[in-house]
Amino acid sequence: MELIKVGATSRTAAVAGAIAGTIRDHHRAEVQAIGGGAVNQAVKALILAISYLREDGIQVAFVPEYADVVIDNQVRTAIKFVIEVRAVPNSPSDPLSNSVREDLS
Repeated sequence: MELIKVGATSRTAAVAGAIAGTIRDHHRAEVQAIGGGAVNQAVKALILAISYLREDGIQVAFVPEYADVVIDNQVRTAIKFVIEVRAVPNSPSDPLSNSVREDLS
C-alpha cells in the first residue's frame, strides 16, 4: 500500500478516488499533506471519499497524526491521516457479529 501524497493543487475528486480505491483494496489508507493548502485539500478529499465508500456500505474512521518528512535535507512536519474500515456492531462485516458473540458467552 502506497502513501497518498496530497498537495495544495491536488484535485479533490482524484484524491478521493485514490483513497476510496485503496480502502476497498486494502481496508486501510494513509494520506499525507504538508502545509495548510495541502491539508485543506486532503480533508475535502477525505470527506468525499467517505461519501463514496458509504454508498458501498463501507464505514471508515481516521486518525490524524504528525509525521516528520525530510525534503531537501530539511525536516518538515506533515499531517498524516490514517484511515481504516470501521466495524459496525451487529453488521455482517463486524468481526464480532452476533453469532461470534453468542459463542463467546
